[in-house]
Amino acid sequence: MKRILTLLFIGFLTFSINAQQKEVTKPVQDPNAPVFKFDSEVIDYGKIDLNSNGVRVFKFTNSGKSPLVITNIKSSCGCTVPKKPTEPIMPGETGEIEVKYATNRAGGFSKMITVNSNASEPVKRLRIKGIVIKPESSVAKKKAFISS
Repeated sequence: MKRILTLLFIGFLTFSINAQQKEVTKPVQDPNAPVFKFDSEVIDYGKIDLNSNGVRVFKFTNSGKSPLVITNIKSSCGCTVPKKPTEPIMPGETGEIEVKYATNRAGGFSKMITVNSNASEPVKRLRIKGIVIKPESSVAKKKAFISS
């Protein structure tokens, strides 16, 4: 009986220790860190035809005080292929992230591109969206022409 009470006491003590809030400290930001400044964080393809050119470009400027190095870029699916700059972007200079969406499927899309870098905001999320439409078939065009 003593063992059971001792184990219960230790269990409650452990729970109460784990329940204490930890003080969250914010990481100190480097005032000289590079800073992303995108022209736009969303590219809207609008309505595009099936199998059309799916290449678009995110343009940005390094408005920080040190070189900006993009270490990795990932997309939310295999239908979106991002291409990162190979060289560091110096302060005040501009850079481009090329994104190619596979337009071989009809329908709407909204995809995220995650950019990892040494910037003051180390993880940046960009988005592309749009609607891929099937071109009208020749039969539908003939019907529309005949009815008008």
